[in-house]
Amino acid sequence: MTPDVLDAALNAAERGWRVFPLRPGGKRPAGHREDNCPGTGRCARVHLKPEQRATTDDRLILGCWTFRPYNVGIATGPSGLVVVDLDTPKSAADRPPEEWKDMPDGMAVFSALCERAGQAVPTTHTVRTGRGGRHLYFTAPPGVRLGGTAGALGWKVDTRAWGGYVVAAGCVVKGRPYRVEDPREPVPLPGWLLDALKPPPAPVGPLRLSVPRDASRVARVALERETAAVAAADKGGRERQLFLSARAVGRFVAWGDIPRHEVEAAFQVVGESVGLKPYECRSTLRSVLNWCVRTARPRETA
Repeated sequence: MTPDVLDAALNAAERGWRVFPLRPGGKRPAGHREDNCPGTGRCARVHLKPEQRATTDDRLILGCWTFRPYNVGIATGPSGLVVVDLDTPKSAADRPPEEWKDMPDGMAVFSALCERAGQAVPTTHTVRTGRGGRHLYFTAPPGVRLGGTAGALGWKVDTRAWGGYVVAAGCVVKGRPYRVEDPREPVPLPGWLLDALKPPPAPVGPLRLSVPRDASRVARVALERETAAVAAADKGGRERQLFLSARAVGRFVAWGDIPRHEVEAAFQVVGESVGLKPYECRSTLRSVLNWCVRTARPRETA
């Protein structure tokens, strides 16, 4: 156990933020994955994901972080937080798409988004990440359950809410520390950001989908085309292309033209084949397809 990570866990819990252990020195959750769940202990009835295991109980935190020097994950959704993750390029080849061609990183993109909205960059609790990015912490709006996004707002601008987490200040990942840059309390999520992030309202009344001939064939042709687009994407644009291509095929999943698992498997294979991390692919696909299923318009109006 090291005092820094224990303090990070206790400090977060004091703020009411629910924490869970990450692998020592890393960002991935500690413990077993769902596909390797033993079905015992806390998972005797159902597998508990990190978000469900997150806690503010000092006794549990002391028992966990005195056992091993785990890093600390903050489960954003249960903690009542929305965190805007402003990342930096991972390499010289990690270049912005045409829309953001003059932007060096997520902070610059977010500043441009604020300017477009006629708003100043919000001043709120801020953590400097190990790679030089920033996490901007906001309190979640009441009555709205937001999920996370990956690149939906702009290049290198992600958000963490329900279903996501961030590394707490005081942790060290690959030798690089996460530090508090602005210690003030998180401010409420700005209205313009909420409007950009909240899902559109569900359609009123049942959907009436007129199914064309060979709908499954059309869906599979679209899947072949979009997986090819991911395979052909430039190195710096592959993650964004995966997001765009999955969204293009997602409506066919929502309409029942092609099984979701088939789409996920195809994109997972091509994503990993071009060098994307497996967990990056899974996270992007889960987020995009969940959004598509939730918000798909009727086929005849699409």
